[in-house]
Amino acid sequence: MTTTVVKIKTKIGKNCITIADGQKIYNILHKLLTRDGSVILDFTGVEVFASPFFNAAIGQLLMDINSDTLNKHLKVQSLSPAGCDTLQRVIENSKNYYKNPSYQQSIKALLKEYSEAS
Repeated sequence: MTTTVVKIKTKIGKNCITIADGQKIYNILHKLLTRDGSVILDFTGVEVFASPFFNAAIGQLLMDINSDTLNKHLKVQSLSPAGCDTLQRVIENSKNYYKNPSYQQSIKALLKEYSEAS
């Protein structure tokens, strides 16, 4: 099994905020992880993190990769404590979302209500 290091600053830059940037990382990760590879996400030099980035990059991996496999094959390095907290919260929320259909429906209903109110 090969391990690939993905340098986030090289791929995205020093700000990891947007869903679009997260999707770029997701596309890389999904391809590597579904081929039974391992990945190290290197956040060296990244200064800003936001949950939309982590939701897109890592949270949606739990749609078709179980959390045990993800924990075994995806490692993160050089992420600040605040970034680690945000990432952990995203992973927990994603696990709930993808394994619990009633939770999914609740979230979808809230998002629909919010978008209609705007």
